[in-house]
This record gives sequence, structure tokens and C-alpha cells, in this order.
Amino acid sequence: MATLLHIDTSFSGENSHSRAVTAAFRRTWEREHPQGTVVYRDLDAEPVPHLGAAAYYGGHLQSAERSPEQREAVGLRERLIEEAEAADALLIGAPMYNYSIPSTLKAWIDQVFLVGRTSRSGAASLAGKPAVVVASRGGSYREGTPQHGNDFVESYLRHVLGNGLGLDLTFIHPELTFAPVVPAMAELIPQFEAARAESLAAAEFHAKELAVRLAA
Repeated sequence: MATLLHIDTSFSGENSHSRAVTAAFRRTWEREHPQGTVVYRDLDAEPVPHLGAAAYYGGHLQSAERSPEQREAVGLRERLIEEAEAADALLIGAPMYNYSIPSTLKAWIDQVFLVGRTSRSGAASLAGKPAVVVASRGGSYREGTPQHGNDFVESYLRHVLGNGLGLDLTFIHPELTFAPVVPAMAELIPQFEAARAESLAAAEFHAKELAVRLAA
């Protein structure tokens, strides 16, 4: 029985393009693997604290040496790490905000990135786990477009989640999401619709493939 850790970060609610695709993935996952488990974190509704001194330095102390603030901070970090370690696969919604990831997702990454345990420089306890990242974006950053090279979502996540934590990453890109609401992009609506359909189909494909593989 496999466990999926599903993380959403968009602040756009029911209008969110990344949430629409992660929801399609999750529906397919649950249909294909009904005996499985889904652990859900909505980091917009319930953000985790940014990594601070109490969690960082408290982790280097014995439990009896920690202050009450350090014990609380280290305890939260431990729970987040254990949650990721217990998952067989991860699903992460990562919309582009100002060319990069939401700060709520960065906070979660900083909490679970622990040298000597989850990172590649140590035991790499998350290494090899499959992770599907839905990285939606308002424009297009494909080769040949004016914005090519300015997508710091995928490049950063490939480095920190892939090289750093050793996750086996798959990216899905709903793009041109501004086309329906920005008049100057109206002529791109057909491409947006095609990209949305492609993203939903990719989510269903990867969810089915992953559910079958992990249930075997």
C-alpha cells in the first residue's frame, strides 16, 4: 500500500492552474490505487515556518540541552522530514511567482533539507523517491520564446530536490495561464488551452503509471 505526499502552494484557490493539475493527478492516483494513502499539505492555507535559528541550531543539541523554543522548532522539522520519508511518492504544485517558487514552498524545502539525513551529502533518506512537480507559469519559457532562460522554478527545483535530496523528478508545465485574462495575450488562448489539456493528460498518465508501479 503506497503513500502519496501531495503538496499544494498556489494562493489562487479554485482558479489555480497548478491545483487543477495536481487534483487530476490525485484523482487518477486514488482511482488506480484505492488502497493507497494520500497525505495532503496545503502550504497556502497552513504555511510552515521559515527555517530559523531555533530549528537550525537546536538540531545540533541533545534533547535535554534544547530550550522550549528549540524543542518545538526541531519537533516540527522532524515531523515534516518523517512525513516525506514515509511517502512513496511526492506530488508538488509549484506555480511561478516572480520567476521563482512560492516562499511557502521554499520554507518547506528548508525544513526538510537536512545535511546528514535527507541531503545527498549524508544518508540521503529521500533519494530515489519519485516526485511529480506541477510548475505552472503565466507565459511560455520554452526555447525560442523571449522568456527562454528566465524560468528559475525548474532549474532551482532540479538542483535542490534532484541533486540535493536525490528525488526522481518529473515536471509538468501548464503554461500561458495569463492568456485568458491579459488582453494583450488573447491570441495565445489556443496555445494555453492546448498546454492545459496536455498537462491534465500528463498528470493522469504519470499518476496511473506511478500507482501501478508502486502497487506492484
